[in-house]
Amino acid sequence: MTPDTAVSPAADLETPLKFAYWVPNVSGGLVVSTIEQRTSWDFDYNKKLARIAEDAGFEYALSQTRYAASYGADKQHEATAFTLGLLGATERLKIIAAVHPGMWHPGVLAKWLITADHISNGRAAVNIVSGWLKDEFVKFGLPWLEHDERYVRTEEFITVLRGLLTERDFSFHGAHYDIDEFTLSPAPLDVPGRAHPEIFFGGNSTAAQAAAGRTADWYFSNGRSLEGFRENIAGVLAAAGSGARTAPAAPRFGINGFVIVRDTEHEATETLREVIAKAHRPAVEGFAAAVKEAGQSTEDGKGMWEDSTFEDLVQYNDGFRTGLIGTPEQVAERIVELKKTGVNLVLTGYLHFQEEVEAFGRDVLPIIRELETDLARANGRELNTELLPLQPVA
Repeated sequence: MTPDTAVSPAADLETPLKFAYWVPNVSGGLVVSTIEQRTSWDFDYNKKLARIAEDAGFEYALSQTRYAASYGADKQHEATAFTLGLLGATERLKIIAAVHPGMWHPGVLAKWLITADHISNGRAAVNIVSGWLKDEFVKFGLPWLEHDERYVRTEEFITVLRGLLTERDFSFHGAHYDIDEFTLSPAPLDVPGRAHPEIFFGGNSTAAQAAAGRTADWYFSNGRSLEGFRENIAGVLAAAGSGARTAPAAPRFGINGFVIVRDTEHEATETLREVIAKAHRPAVEGFAAAVKEAGQSTEDGKGMWEDSTFEDLVQYNDGFRTGLIGTPEQVAERIVELKKTGVNLVLTGYLHFQEEVEAFGRDVLPIIRELETDLARANGRELNTELLPLQPVA
């Protein structure tokens, strides 16, 4: 293992890393390229993929939310319906549905989430996405808020969502939502180790980090370098420690990374080179134009995609920047370096989801677990193997 990264005080060395994958419920795969992607957006493919993932040691999957065609994603299945279908097709996998404030009311989402929680025996979660694609709002006739105000609304949305999940006669009076002594029944399931179904939330901007630090259970970041992710974590922890945090526990951290594991480093880097060489330039440039305001519209110029290059945007959540490209050993070492910065969960994408998710569980995860064990012991601790996901009996 590369010893370069110091262990951050934010790192949880005793808890095994968790792994998730992007649900390909939109067409076009996860890279905007004409390279072959043996991936499909249809439900039968995704049902099989979900079963492969939970057997491979993945604990989470994230259903994407998209309403309008963009960056080659010409067809899209709605995230919450798709999530419910996948929950019914699996036994252990937790499925996270991505939703937009402004398109959903937090009370309606809370009711959906409680129902999904009961149906799935406590495996439903949500990812709150403030929104960046203006056309999806204005062409639906919905208000489009400027960047920082979207995060004000999101923070209120999460506050109301959590309140309705956990309190009776809940009231809230804010700029965007007005709730008067409302009770949802039934309540979510009583699941050991959690206060309510998990709430994920992401964004790289200062406003996003602050909102996450005050309200979210999990903070998601786009692909980042080690240093970049340390900066994100610091921003979230500063807000979490301000005295204004309303979530019941400390925030946990996830990062996006596109995985290219091959037998040799040369094969992996050549695959990346081919992905970029075959990029669909008009789609990538169109995506770049659509998201340009995300960072540039903030007061401090910090936000998602504000410094992304054309090559970065070929994977539209900056997944190449995380550096999960190489041999199984190299990718495992990189992931444990991320853990040392404070990462708790790695959200992964692939060219060929079914084959590569299975291979990741077979070839990479065992190395990661060995490295995690060594890292914990080197720092006077023990990896809590009781927290590893249960595997099927052969």
